Amino acid sequence: MRGYFEIGIYNPKSEVNIGTLWRSAYILGASGIFTIGRRYREQASDTLKATRHIPLRHFLEFDDFFETMPKGARLIGIEECGKELHSWCHPHQAVYLLGAEDYGLPQKVQDKCHSIVSIENVRDFCYNVATAGSIVMYDRLIRGTY
Repeated sequence: MRGYFEIGIYNPKSEVNIGTLWRSAYILGASGIFTIGRRYREQASDTLKATRHIPLRHFLEFDDFFETMPKGARLIGIEECGKELHSWCHPHQAVYLLGAEDYGLPQKVQDKCHSIVSIENVRDFCYNVATAGSIVMYDRLIRGTY
């Protein structure tokens, strides 16, 4: 297997979304999961108990997270204003970062990202954060970026 990826949420609002994202991350081959900001409780939506199978890291501040990123990894922000996912190439070493459900990724965080990627939609609505993360990970899987 070549490459790796991690996925996390910046300042998550909904604990259920965290558990759902963790479950998808484990199923879709993530090397790790993380949160930046708010604390969380054990999640009923993570029925596979992903944290028993892949590492979970929690950071209080973005700068703490950024200082510990794996060497060579590309930080990929998932936001509405980015390059369209269908025409973008996943890096072999990626750390995907989703924004909070209610306000996304702050500009200071976006400025630190190597790329900003958006997920196309048919209507003018935003995806649920766990759904958005699952779509990005699935896209990585089906394109064979691993």
